[in-house]
Amino acid sequence: MKIAVIGTGYVGLVTGTCFAETGNIVTCIDIDVQKINKLQLGEITIYEPGLEKLFLRNLKEERLYFTTQLAEGINDAVIVFLALPTPPGEDGSADLKYVLGVAGELGKILTGYKVIVDKSTVPVGTAEKVHKAINENYKGEFDVVSNPEFLREGVAVEDFMKPDRVVIGTDSERARKLMGDLYAPFVRQGNPVLYMDERSAELTKYAANSFLATKISFMNEIARVCELLGADVDLVRRGMGSDDRIGKRFLFSGIGYGGSCFPKDVEALVRSSAEVNYDFEILQAVMKVNNEQKLHLLPGIKKYFRNDLKGKRFALWGLAFKPNTDDIREAPALYMIDALTKEGATLCAFDPEAMKNTRKLIGDRIDYAEGQYDTLKQADALIIATEWNEFRTPDFSKIAAGLKNKAIFDGRNLFDPAAIRELGFHYESVGRGVVN
Repeated sequence: MKIAVIGTGYVGLVTGTCFAETGNIVTCIDIDVQKINKLQLGEITIYEPGLEKLFLRNLKEERLYFTTQLAEGINDAVIVFLALPTPPGEDGSADLKYVLGVAGELGKILTGYKVIVDKSTVPVGTAEKVHKAINENYKGEFDVVSNPEFLREGVAVEDFMKPDRVVIGTDSERARKLMGDLYAPFVRQGNPVLYMDERSAELTKYAANSFLATKISFMNEIARVCELLGADVDLVRRGMGSDDRIGKRFLFSGIGYGGSCFPKDVEALVRSSAEVNYDFEILQAVMKVNNEQKLHLLPGIKKYFRNDLKGKRFALWGLAFKPNTDDIREAPALYMIDALTKEGATLCAFDPEAMKNTRKLIGDRIDYAEGQYDTLKQADALIIATEWNEFRTPDFSKIAAGLKNKAIFDGRNLFDPAAIRELGFHYESVGRGVVN
């Protein structure tokens, strides 16, 4: 099948590459000339484990193409995916200017039936708006389908190739058959393709992400209570997670969630609910808890240094919002950097993948190291903000030798407090008390 993907960001590039991997001819379209030039030359523009291998293979096999020309890109496509940004507006609602702008352009160039698919995360009612935008300039046949993505950064290729479910929102039998044929190779093991109306499909994505964000914030509040009552959040988590009704996933406490999805989607659902006069109180609390949690380590750091951080230097391990990605959107590390530098401190950071994006965003407000131990030079303490695997079993003798103080502030609960105690560190994590 010939398909087009408009937008070569995180979702668009993964979507296009994975569809090409099952034999489809895919053309990816973007207005960013520099990005398209890189992709045409075989230079991948995002970091995602396993993606580059598929990208290069399908480029070589001539199943994957890139262009800046919209008309050229969609010309032979039967299905056109919209994988465009939907950033939060000033009021927190999803900004649809890119989606609707492209829809309007499609209306000017369509010459025959195509399925237009909203792959971006969009508010309820967007499919209708896209249909209207196309219909303003094109009166022929077409269908608009909602097909939200459920990709986890760091394992997106696996999520796409082996989805636990595929959600397709459409009331058109013609579109339903085409979408079913397209996804058939991905659900051969029997995982469901869930057909529903467009509005339900749109809400499903927001509901799923908001529920997961709620689990995370709930556990972070449990962690706060553990610190006050002298309990261990890791033990509480294991006790809760063994209940099949709750499950083990998304119960790890830390310094909050970030990324491109959870913060934006929770806020957008709150705004969409407000537009129909519903006050979504639980999700408002989720946002409040998460915003506070990003700076959860700061009071302990200030107390350790007697409320004087001026001139102090910190080693920072991790910048990405989660491991196995270079995505720093809403990353807790950025909030820590901002808070500590306002207190007069300096930082030296290391992240395996996210330093380039961080430097692009904040420049030289902090120093960047070539390796995790290089951050320790002249540092007063170590802060851990991202749970990369290489940080889990470090050489503690190097940490002790490099730091001025044997102090670790761990926002991801990487280490065993009992083992840290034997090594003589001051160690603060989340929901597990303080080790001296």
